[in-house]
Amino acid sequence: MSPPSTGNGPPRSPTATFVQKAAYVVAPGTVVFALLYYFGSIYNKAYYSALGVIPEDLGFSVQGTVASSANAVFIPLCLLLAGGLVVYLLLGWLGLALAEPEHAARRRSVVGLLLAVGAAMVLVGFPALFTNVAALFPAGWPRRFIPALLVALGATLAVFAVHQRLSEGADDSVLRARAADRMWLAGGTLLVALLMLSLFYGMAQYVADLGRGNAILEAERGYPDSAFVVVHSRLPLSHHAERIGFTDHGGVGGTHRYEYRGFRLLAKTPSRFYLVSHATRHRDRLLVVLPDNGSAWLEIRSP
Repeated sequence: MSPPSTGNGPPRSPTATFVQKAAYVVAPGTVVFALLYYFGSIYNKAYYSALGVIPEDLGFSVQGTVASSANAVFIPLCLLLAGGLVVYLLLGWLGLALAEPEHAARRRSVVGLLLAVGAAMVLVGFPALFTNVAALFPAGWPRRFIPALLVALGATLAVFAVHQRLSEGADDSVLRARAADRMWLAGGTLLVALLMLSLFYGMAQYVADLGRGNAILEAERGYPDSAFVVVHSRLPLSHHAERIGFTDHGGVGGTHRYEYRGFRLLAKTPSRFYLVSHATRHRDRLLVVLPDNGSAWLEIRSP
């Protein structure tokens, strides 16, 4: 006869315990890092595309991409957390107010109302994320962000209604396993997924708009954060940039006799210099792409 089982199982080694605890920290950190990298990539692509630079040529480092997303997501993340806290407190207060047994009938009515309102908001906002239904909303930022916020708020209300429905008739122990409860639980899971999707989509839209807006503002201000460069070239440069000074030093200038002043260095790739005139504005969309092949060298000055 085998000895009775104690139910405790074999003892866990300290290494296994440490790995399990570390997983609770590393896994969320990996997700956050991946999101920051994704949003940083969106910001950089929107910023440099608005300036006429090919983002794929720039080859941003992982650290630089993540750093670009920090300022981009800070304000909307704070607003989402503040709004989420307000909604959480309001719904928590409503749940406590309806928890009394004498409010059972009113509770069922509120659950049905919240579920209907939340589902209607999701059905109106979700198609507007990917179709022309967004044209129903006012032009500008409302058309870009209201659909995502509508889906997020509707999904939140519906998830709260599902939670209240699943807690009906439950004692202090485990809820009864009913087929209807499983259906409600599946619906709540879908609503949570819609909530996450809408927030993710809205954040991506905001970061892209912020990148384009910052690029346009930088161009309209005359690129004050870009370094001045003086180009010394072996051959004359053919360009249409305005207000660029030109000097031919002749034999005095050595091999690089042609000098061009008035450019700003917008971006540098392993094989190209992206230059822009200090007088260029965003509406001009005029860049000078200079190959980095030894035919010219740049004298860079701080802005």
